[in-house]
Amino acid sequence: MKGNTLTTDPTLIEALRSEALRIEEDTEHSAKRHFNTCDLWSILHYALGIPATILAAAASTAFVKNDHGWAQLMGLAAALFAALMTFLKPSDRASQHRAVGNQYLALRNDARMFREIDLAEAIDDSKKSERLRRLAQRRNDLNSSAPSTPRWAFEKTRQGIAEGETTYRVDKKD
Repeated sequence: MKGNTLTTDPTLIEALRSEALRIEEDTEHSAKRHFNTCDLWSILHYALGIPATILAAAASTAFVKNDHGWAQLMGLAAALFAALMTFLKPSDRASQHRAVGNQYLALRNDARMFREIDLAEAIDDSKKSERLRRLAQRRNDLNSSAPSTPRWAFEKTRQGIAEGETTYRVDKKD
């Protein structure tokens, strides 16, 4: 430390900046991948739930009208859709992927704030390194606890990011 200013190692600061960018990129991809998977489970929730509800109502109507054959058939179909809902739990899976996606976005935002603001602060380089280590540990923890996503979600994510879906206007270079 010289006078009132801290000396910083430009090589270390650049390495910290680069690693923060890697964390941002990783978490951006991971978040979007989980949101894409969430969309599938949300669609499946409605694709199973709506027919189950309609078929149950139709079976009740058929039963009241003494059309027992149709009532049995529609009741069986409604039970099948309801069983799939119970077994697959699409609503729970959608919520889980949405929550993990939001955690990845929070980490991405924190990494960006570190890169854009914290690295410029007049604090000791070792404290900056420790902040980055905590961000990296959060990413590792999320990666190890997050539910898996299908390959198509990764491909859709890569395409969407390449098309600029996740780029802020302030960051676009026109």
